[in-house]
Amino acid sequence: MDLGGLEDFIQADELETLRAERDDMRDRFMRALADAENSRKRSERDRREAEQYGGSKLARDMLPVYDNLKRALDAATEETRTQAAALIEGLELTLRELTNVLAKHGVTEINPALGDVFDPQLHQAMFEAPVGGTKAGQIIQVMVTGFMLHDRLLRPAQVGVSSNTQG
Repeated sequence: MDLGGLEDFIQADELETLRAERDDMRDRFMRALADAENSRKRSERDRREAEQYGGSKLARDMLPVYDNLKRALDAATEETRTQAAALIEGLELTLRELTNVLAKHGVTEINPALGDVFDPQLHQAMFEAPVGGTKAGQIIQVMVTGFMLHDRLLRPAQVGVSSNTQG
């Protein structure tokens, strides 16, 4: 092999090595771009989730306040309502304001009606009992209102369910 052929051979080999390196770098660059884009999308999704669901702990902690206000109003007799009208009105306004604030932040009530069909995604059965005129799986009592935060369950509605096998 003469010296010119050897130089051509070395240059061709070097050229091939450089092409392989270039292709490898291009591949690494494309992967890095894809990783950066995936990272950006993941951060955006995490940010949206934090914005939408970040208050779930606070909302869940406020539910007993709602329950207690509701129980106080439900326990008030007609006589109590007459004697302490201003107090009852204050409780009603406080409950309404709490409900409005929760709704403003995406918290909505799950308040099934008697006769609705039990839905394990939204309701928690606290007991089953045979009740005349109902079908199995129908709600016969609502003990505690449930709540959703946007599309997530904060707390299921606690209900009693009919165990009748025929209506």
